Amino acid sequence: LKVFFNNVESLCLACTKLYQVLNEGNMLGKRFKGRSMLLKTLYKLVEIDSDPLCLKLAKIILSMKVDGKNLLGACKLAFKVCRNGKNDYLIQTDTLLDCLLEVLRTEDLQKNNEAILYCLGAIKFMSGNAVLLNEMVNKGAVEMLLQLMKQINNIKENDSHFSSLGHLLVQVMLLRESVDAPSLVAFTFKSSESQKQSDFFFFNLLWEKKVFSFICMLFLYLCSKLSSYNDFCAALADCSRCYILFLALLNKHQKQQDLVIRIIFILGNLTAKSNQAREQFFKEEGSVNTLMSLFQTYHELDLNEEKWYHERGREEKKNPKHPSKAEDVLIKLIRVLANLSVHPNVGAALAAAHRVVELLVTVLEYKSVEVCEELVINAATTINNLSFYKVKSSAVQDKKLRIAEMLLKLLMSNNMDGVVEAVRVFGNLSQYHEICDFIVQKKIHKFVIALLDAKNQDVCFSACGVLLNLTVDKDKRALLMEEGGIGKLVDCLRDFGPADLQLACLICKTLWNYSENITSAALCFGEDTDTLLMLLTSLLDEELALGYGLDRGDHHKLYWETEFKPVAEKLLDRIRTHHSSVSAAIITAF
Repeated sequence: LKVFFNNVESLCLACTKLYQVLNEGNMLGKRFKGRSMLLKTLYKLVEIDSDPLCLKLAKIILSMKVDGKNLLGACKLAFKVCRNGKNDYLIQTDTLLDCLLEVLRTEDLQKNNEAILYCLGAIKFMSGNAVLLNEMVNKGAVEMLLQLMKQINNIKENDSHFSSLGHLLVQVMLLRESVDAPSLVAFTFKSSESQKQSDFFFFNLLWEKKVFSFICMLFLYLCSKLSSYNDFCAALADCSRCYILFLALLNKHQKQQDLVIRIIFILGNLTAKSNQAREQFFKEEGSVNTLMSLFQTYHELDLNEEKWYHERGREEKKNPKHPSKAEDVLIKLIRVLANLSVHPNVGAALAAAHRVVELLVTVLEYKSVEVCEELVINAATTINNLSFYKVKSSAVQDKKLRIAEMLLKLLMSNNMDGVVEAVRVFGNLSQYHEICDFIVQKKIHKFVIALLDAKNQDVCFSACGVLLNLTVDKDKRALLMEEGGIGKLVDCLRDFGPADLQLACLICKTLWNYSENITSAALCFGEDTDTLLMLLTSLLDEELALGYGLDRGDHHKLYWETEFKPVAEKLLDRIRTHHSSVSAAIITAF
């Protein structure tokens, strides 16, 4: 090799031939008698600044099964080569990956943790290449990483290697993101058979001050990305200690916005997918108080920011699609509250929490949908969820007129999503007599009737909910005749009823209330009478009606039998009775 010392290309060729000879002669590993002399010679060549040569050298040295400082040096050499993306082609044509995977598979984790750290770093750089990524997956990299994570997870808190393995675990997590979908990290969150979830390595490690800031942010970054996967959320939801940790971090670092946003985002995804997560988080001591404290902190920051703009005469309009950091925290925070409120017990408790409702209403008061669309709509959605619960000392009920005033502002906006959300809340609040009076006084009913023309199933459902509640009051039933309300309800029944029995049932109940004092079907329903008769007859035909729900199972049939059919039959009988008598009267007159 000394002959070629000044000729890198010749050295690379010599190294290639050397590896072939050693491999063919079964002299790789520790069996070669001249191993010590060979390694000394190879280490001298490491000083030459050539990535192609270093690649060859790293492969040979690792294949000789070195350990200790020699292993660390070889892994550093591989790391140096792999970090340069320009070397991807060279790495593809060689077998360095096999050597690195062998290190992961065979080397002692605690004895060689630094060498393994560089080895993982090299593999992480390789994973950026699609060809190499596919190769490592095919060669069992995922399974090796699973085993490595399992070993790390088994390290006890009082072990001398506990803190030093933190950086190693971060590299495993980063590599996981490239190599596999969520199954790998989901595995990490599941305890072994001999451990409880509370022994999970990360949640112990994050309390270590030496590694907190580095590990924590990377951990939260990875969790926030992976929390979009159901498997990951299910595994994390089972790890009860995570809620304690998240709350502790939020309490200690309230004004560290990047950290807060990550945690709130994770909690939002957890509570969006798991009723268990909603209940467990809510039951943690001080969970709601922590959220409210954050709410107050970032609400004040947002107000101060708006004040800053105002004082400097800044008139440019913010982009509602790009919220500020304070707004972003509030958006994600309110999303957590909205998700929590889906759980019956949690939702009922939050509906009675005056501080929660007060802050939500405050958002609607000071922030317009034009300034921050997502924040306002999230607040309205959460109020809608809470308004569903009829509980003693309901904060929503206490503030219903104030909420209605804020919803009117949203209803009059040009934002259709905001309009729909406002109508949904009115659908719940209109069960109160005072809100019905408010709706009529502000002529909101005309706007709601107009929404029936939206040709949108969800919009029509929400609008019908408001109209149904209005028709409970006998004095307000005639309002349906304004703006062509009857015809629009019949159109909705025709367009959506066959596929949406809940909406059909809502329409029938509204028309039933409206027609209580009917004397003539023609006078009551006008030119829509025959169409309504035909639709009801069709929807009450079991074969025809249930044919629309073939893929919906027994629930669709049960709803048709127990909810829709009774009210539709009564409405049909009422119309037929008064329709035939009118026809007879007309014939007699002629």
